[in-house]
Amino acid sequence: MVPLTLLPTLLALAATAVAQNTTTPLRYMPFGDSITEIICWRALLWDKLQATEWKDVNFVGSGKTENNCGNSKYDRDNEGHSGYLAINIANQNQLDGWLVKNPADVVTMHLGTNDIVQQNKPVADIIAAFTKLVGTMRAKNSKVKIVVAQIIPMGTGSFNTKIQDLNKQIPTWAAGLNKTESPIWIVDQYTGFSSSDLRDGVHPNASGDKKMVEKWFPALLTAFAAAKADQGVKAKVVGEVERRFVA
Repeated sequence: MVPLTLLPTLLALAATAVAQNTTTPLRYMPFGDSITEIICWRALLWDKLQATEWKDVNFVGSGKTENNCGNSKYDRDNEGHSGYLAINIANQNQLDGWLVKNPADVVTMHLGTNDIVQQNKPVADIIAAFTKLVGTMRAKNSKVKIVVAQIIPMGTGSFNTKIQDLNKQIPTWAAGLNKTESPIWIVDQYTGFSSSDLRDGVHPNASGDKKMVEKWFPALLTAFAAAKADQGVKAKVVGEVERRFVA
């Protein structure tokens, strides 16, 4: 039996927790390199979400780059870092600090381009970095929902053979790390993407941005729904506790 003197305080705490879990917008982190930072697919994604139940999703991240996307309204927050390698982000534990400052319920990850183009890193090392990054995400939020890209092709050089090698390994890698409470969805950003969708041989142009958002969008709707369901479970649990206090 809860002492009557504590009951008002406990009820207030429970009510606050319920309100937080039922009204807090989902937090979504677009995470990657320049193909996440200095592009316009994030603006197109935000626009597309405005016609859905996910229009209040809060984009999070330390970056707020404006890319002349012709949209003054979209949520610019992101964790895209131009020139960064997946291997370095993992080995230097950079994602830890980014997630401490900007916790996320859902993360998209498009990484590996710079590992291949800049330093010709082995695919196995890139995959190992991905594993560490997923572990970091889950250490900060055990129920984080993760959407990983099979990355877009390059329009210059001979990098696409290795990019395809990386992309081929991603589904098996993801299946090995998949968890019911923290699923990993794979989005194929490579197939159907051509050199004509790149403005400089590396970054998407308008048609490339549109293709990327069309691939991200259905996976994100699924991820948002799963994350929202987690919020509902939390609210239900707090409600049960509140009823026990009253009893």
